[in-house]
Amino acid sequence: ANLVDVLTYLALAAVSFVAMVTGGRSSSRRKHKDVFLGENSKFKFGGRIDYKLKRQDSTKTLLIKSEQLLRIEEHDFAMRPGFGGAPIPVGIDVQVESIDSISEVNMDFTMTLYLRHYWKDERLAFPSRNNQSRTFDSRLVKKIWVPDVFFVHSKRSFIHDTTMENIMLRVYPDGKILYSVRVTVTALCSMDFSSFPLDTQNCSLELESYAYNENDLMLYWKNGNDSLRTDEIVLSQFFIEHFQASSGLAFYSSTGWYNRLFITFILRRHIFFFMLQTYFPTMLMVVLSWVSFWIDRRAVPARVSLGITTVLTMSTIITGVSASMPQVSYVKAVDIYLWTSFLFVFLSVIEYAAVNYCTTLEEMRKMKRGKIPSTFNASQAMAFDGCFHDNDIELTTFPRLAPTLTSDPLTSPTQSSDMRPTEGTRLRRQRSVRENVDLLVNNSYMIDSYSRLAFPLSYLLFNTIYWSMYS
Repeated sequence: ANLVDVLTYLALAAVSFVAMVTGGRSSSRRKHKDVFLGENSKFKFGGRIDYKLKRQDSTKTLLIKSEQLLRIEEHDFAMRPGFGGAPIPVGIDVQVESIDSISEVNMDFTMTLYLRHYWKDERLAFPSRNNQSRTFDSRLVKKIWVPDVFFVHSKRSFIHDTTMENIMLRVYPDGKILYSVRVTVTALCSMDFSSFPLDTQNCSLELESYAYNENDLMLYWKNGNDSLRTDEIVLSQFFIEHFQASSGLAFYSSTGWYNRLFITFILRRHIFFFMLQTYFPTMLMVVLSWVSFWIDRRAVPARVSLGITTVLTMSTIITGVSASMPQVSYVKAVDIYLWTSFLFVFLSVIEYAAVNYCTTLEEMRKMKRGKIPSTFNASQAMAFDGCFHDNDIELTTFPRLAPTLTSDPLTSPTQSSDMRPTEGTRLRRQRSVRENVDLLVNNSYMIDSYSRLAFPLSYLLFNTIYWSMYS
């Protein structure tokens, strides 16, 4: 029994010794760790540090503190501020950063802007000694109530998310809130192309609350006309005349009246690009078609090839302009110019067809009169170089008509030849239409002579009327 007591005593002594040694080492380590952290905390933070917070994620700790400070868990932020009372006023402030593109084919524009909302939510008020606001990012925005503003007639829109979502929330101690977001939106712009490309377009971006009508939310421009600010915007095809901020109401039969804000801007198109790409080439093609009037009327290949070339070139220009424009059901200003110019080019080809036909009739009549040998083959003569030769064919001018005088049939020829019309009774017989046609047929070169003057004067008159109407 004594031996058992001795062994038991020795075992307890050994256990207590081991516990003492282990406890001493752990307390020594903890002491050294406290000293190390204490020195670093004094060096970095200038005071004592909470070791419990040191072992937690600092970002989550700060977010929990903000939620506790704003008492987010104590309120139902699915409801708007002041629910059941007067509508909450929400001020809007917009800064246009850029107009990225304007598409005539799709009839829309793309704009990047900073959209800022201002309202007051007393549920987010917090005590502050120095009256400083607190700024948060998009993580806290999802936990509170924000206005549901959307863009009317928008096709596509997105919030920029590089490198983080471009959302800023600033809360003031009295509950006032500033909510800013950077967004790019593509919206519809109903364009009128009746004066294209000498047109001016009026586009607008419209903002409205989606769920809250005027009984729940009052949308307004915070600073009136000064609520809309723009950076220096330069566009390739347009000149921005001015921006304007306005407001109105929109009615929906099922939900009622809603406040709507408008960002209106007027775009005036630069004409120089279209002058280089459309108008100048068209003018040159029309002038080029007039060159055929100075080419010999018997040079069939030269005049026909010139006419066909100008017609095909005009067709290419018209097709290129139509491909870059929407398929509208009305006539545009550029269509009037292109198709009128195409008509001038086409008439120059028709003019040579008339000249060639009249020349053929003239030669056939002379052949019947015997002035051209019956053995002469006109088609063989033109097969070599496409021209008749004056040394092979005698083309005399049409004889001038001698004036005829009415006389008494009983009077002798001698007396009738001596008769002279008294002063004031001179008569001039007017040619009939048939005689004028016969004159042109027998003198086909006169058609080219008249065309050299008629075509340029007509085209000049058309340009004068066109540019005075649309410029």
